[in-house]
Amino acid sequence: MNSAVDKKHTPPAEAVDNTDIIETAIIGAGFGGIGLAIRMQQQGLQDFLIFEKADDVGGVWRDNIYPGAACDVPSHLYSFSFEPNPDWGRRFSPQQEIYSYLQYCTRKHNLKDKLCYGHELNSMRFDEERGLWIIEFTEGRRQLARSVVMAIGALNIPQYPNIKGLQDFKGRLMHTAEWDAEFKPNGKRIAVIGTGASAIQAIPELQKTADSLAVFQRTPPWVMPKFDKKIKPSEARRFRRFPFLQRLSRGVQYSIAESVVLGFLWDSFLTRIFEKVGRSHLRKVIKDPVLREKLTPSYSMGCKRVLLSDDYYPALQKPNVSLIDSGISHIDETGVVDANGQHHELDAIVLATGFKVPVAGSPMPVYGMAGRNLNDDWAEGSEAYKGMTVSGYPNMLYMMGPNTGPGNTSVIYYIESQIHYALKYLKRLRRQPEHYLDLRKDVQRRFNDDLQAKMEGTTWTSGCNSWYLTPSGKNTTLWPSFSWRYRLMTKKFTFADYYAFKVEPDQLETSDEQVLAS
Repeated sequence: MNSAVDKKHTPPAEAVDNTDIIETAIIGAGFGGIGLAIRMQQQGLQDFLIFEKADDVGGVWRDNIYPGAACDVPSHLYSFSFEPNPDWGRRFSPQQEIYSYLQYCTRKHNLKDKLCYGHELNSMRFDEERGLWIIEFTEGRRQLARSVVMAIGALNIPQYPNIKGLQDFKGRLMHTAEWDAEFKPNGKRIAVIGTGASAIQAIPELQKTADSLAVFQRTPPWVMPKFDKKIKPSEARRFRRFPFLQRLSRGVQYSIAESVVLGFLWDSFLTRIFEKVGRSHLRKVIKDPVLREKLTPSYSMGCKRVLLSDDYYPALQKPNVSLIDSGISHIDETGVVDANGQHHELDAIVLATGFKVPVAGSPMPVYGMAGRNLNDDWAEGSEAYKGMTVSGYPNMLYMMGPNTGPGNTSVIYYIESQIHYALKYLKRLRRQPEHYLDLRKDVQRRFNDDLQAKMEGTTWTSGCNSWYLTPSGKNTTLWPSFSWRYRLMTKKFTFADYYAFKVEPDQLETSDEQVLAS
């Protein structure tokens, strides 16, 4: 596999013919959408299109190009099991390699004609009489589909902080998720607001050439050593020659990740051991006791996302870096005023403040049976059955829906589990083209009552403020158990979990134009 990013994007598809009916519409061309499309083709499900708002595949790995952007899951685990890549350059792949990998998968499996670029989802409405989804895009285009798979992911809407005067700043203001590739940090006075996953990757890179770097921290993260390294060419050759060695490596890495659940999910003696490792890493690297105190977390490990880095702590000790943990009073035209009243003159502000993860509500209007609105149904917190289907919204599946986020391992493992379930669901629809399937409400209720009960006693509900939680403290983001349990659960598709609604024959003969006009 060529590790260089392919800059020759496939041109956007022609405007969708809104009188065509397709079997399945896949929304999003990240790992979820591309992975499902590959498996659908392999199993003979050819009547589908992928709708992508941008001009290329890749999702979060296409968009996040800030300095130091990389994965914190081992490369061999952060890839499809059915499309291994022996040529990863590092143990933890940088953004460009992952982006290139998805482009490669798209080319190899001939998805070019299935991709419709420049199609940003605006709304969806289910037509009960015909058993069809009417999909509207922001460009005014429409598409009819029997089924829809929402593979839009959760990390696509940047979270901007509510700081007084933010828009008054006259210098460069950038979110890490909307990085300007032409920005040069050389010799500039820069502030980074936030100390989460993107911040600890960007800070070491910005520090190298910035005149000064002010890091504004609200809560110190738990940071564990990453042990990143280049993969030797000889190792890559072995993986190419003996693929079972790569599968073995993947299996070992998966087993290690699963063992971490015992310490990161439940507050136990293993949590204390992991915390001891984290504190030891902090003491070993940070020599200044005052700085070390600022960087010491006061909450249980796992309550917030645990971060991996070998160069974040060293970067904070460089003479051109300062850590401010007093808070921010406001921002003016020339810089940031901290809570102690000190003014920090700046040329650029970098917002490393994460994403608007949809813990409640729907990011766009989705109308189901009897005019139901998903935004209303999810107002108190999003929920689904197995994280994939929602009662009242037939023939609609989510990839990486509610409570399917990994707290410890690769998201790709969860995506492949969902692909397996989605294929069973879609094959059932193909066998009965006159029917549509709606999840039983009692099935969804039992599943989510049990899931939330399992959340009790986890580190995620131990009291810290986290993006995992709704304002009321409900975790609608992460899966509260081992990933292999989720894999077993999604292996089985139970038809009795759904109501089957039959479309009347006369409705099947209704013209497509009539459906769109309804």
